[in-house]
Amino acid sequence: MSKFAIVTDSTAYIPAEILEKHNITVTPQVLIWDNETFRDGVDIQPVEFYNRLKTAKTMPSTSQVSPATMQSAFQELVDQNLDVLGIFISSKLSGTLQSAIQAKEMMETAGGRVTLVDSQSTAMALGFQVLAAARARESGASLAACVSLAENAHKRTGVFFAVDTLEFLHRGGRIGGAQRFIGSALNLKPILALKDGKVEGVDRIRTKSKAHDRILELVSEQVKGKSNIRIATLHANAADDAKKLLDRASAELSAVEAVFTEVSPVVGTHAGPGTVGLAYMFEE
Repeated sequence: MSKFAIVTDSTAYIPAEILEKHNITVTPQVLIWDNETFRDGVDIQPVEFYNRLKTAKTMPSTSQVSPATMQSAFQELVDQNLDVLGIFISSKLSGTLQSAIQAKEMMETAGGRVTLVDSQSTAMALGFQVLAAARARESGASLAACVSLAENAHKRTGVFFAVDTLEFLHRGGRIGGAQRFIGSALNLKPILALKDGKVEGVDRIRTKSKAHDRILELVSEQVKGKSNIRIATLHANAADDAKKLLDRASAELSAVEAVFTEVSPVVGTHAGPGTVGLAYMFEE
């Protein structure tokens, strides 16, 4: 195996057993709630988060991984004589990549062993990019080859998701091009996508079930004629709906990998309960 480490952040949603299998380091995002600070997926898990959200009188806020946390993660790996490849959430959605850049600069000469990539995505669209680099590493690919793979992987990944309401995205400032959907007819389910690293509005569907049908249609259009299709669900306290959608997508798209994931508390703060979506990656 090539001698370098791979680091990402907690918005990738890569399940713990897959992280462990591929030896991937995760730096947790930060959730701030009633003057308490939680590390995303470490101090607070999705089930606990959504249960608390149901009765909360105050809403949480979020913060990116701090430069100090990034530096600590990088330095620990460099101290093991490992170079570092960091692949993080889109810089248009979060300041996480900027924290990583600052951490690299704080490391002075050791920072030369750290290479950073903007995934231009999040959720398992980011996760699949990270896994592609990890699997290439395990096949003996060099750091330079994996950097190139990571830098180009966003062209073969994507994510579509339906939210119950745009309230959470609007409040958190992550609404991007979906702003045009605000004020539309009540009870329509907005379908959103990540395009060029930002959240964009795609469609509005009358019912939840038809919104999920439309998500599958949109993913099918993107992967048509492609090979080695990988898919992953994402859900915010909507496990049953997500499982049904993943099973359908796996069968209809003949996926070589299907991963069931939950929306982490930090992203759940912005997407809101009831969010369901599909992330994908393909080969040409």
